[in-house]
Amino acid sequence: MADRRLQVFNTVARLLSFTKAADSLHMTQPAVTFQVRQLEEYFNTRLFDRTHNKISLTDVGKKVFTYSEQILGLYREMDNDIRTLTGEIIGVLVIGASTTVAEYMLPRLLGEFQELYPDVKLRLRVSNSLGVVHMVENNDIDIGLVESPVGNKSLVVEDCWQDNLVVIVAPNHPLAEKESVHVSELKDYPFVSREEGSGTRCVLSDYLEENDMSMTELNLSMEFGSPEAIKNAVESGLGVSVVSETTLAKELQLNTLRSVKIDPPLHRPFSLVHQRQKFRIRAMQEFLNFAHERCNILKKETETA
Repeated sequence: MADRRLQVFNTVARLLSFTKAADSLHMTQPAVTFQVRQLEEYFNTRLFDRTHNKISLTDVGKKVFTYSEQILGLYREMDNDIRTLTGEIIGVLVIGASTTVAEYMLPRLLGEFQELYPDVKLRLRVSNSLGVVHMVENNDIDIGLVESPVGNKSLVVEDCWQDNLVVIVAPNHPLAEKESVHVSELKDYPFVSREEGSGTRCVLSDYLEENDMSMTELNLSMEFGSPEAIKNAVESGLGVSVVSETTLAKELQLNTLRSVKIDPPLHRPFSLVHQRQKFRIRAMQEFLNFAHERCNILKKETETA
């Protein structure tokens, strides 16, 4: 119902990229450009300066962007209030998740939520934890699920459940038969690590500092961008690593990896992140309530395990 040209312009203005706006809106780039040009023709002025493959808002564009934020915000409030009165829970909910959460925990959660609210359109964007936090900050997503501490005090961070991290090795590795490994022993073997910006690496770095070590003391042999790549590398005998215990069910069953406890124990929270001042559509509030219920169930399961 809101002016499509204004919605498209607002997205381009926030991202300062026609390509990123097209991806976000699930449109082609020419279609995005056409909508913006229509708005420029309506106001008979340029809204963006385009130089050297970069764009920036003109003075008029900045003014239009300010009004577009207010107009679209009021539209969302109106839409949400009317649908609340009529009992409808619909709309588009954009969720961002770090790689580990997206691959191993989120599919079941989203599936159960979709069964309860089939008229809510769910969109998922996956990045490392740092990338997800940036998407929340930029209003590219409504809710983020991350696996590392969040430093931005303007965001709401709600711990969901605790995750255990363990050392993984190949079955024929010297550490495979040990019940636990002291953190200092990790220096003795090639170490396969997640990339900088990932929640696992951030938590591991903090953990090492707490135990009078640093990442530079590890024999970093390789870096990968996903838990699956890490596990494949360790299975191939390329080193040891530290990963979430929740990612290992298949490998432990097939005996392609061994899991060894790390001493002192290493835990981290999985957290829900969203903007403190962001207007919440009904679908967003229902998802937060639903996620908290499922988190409480997971906590109880963990405590009784």
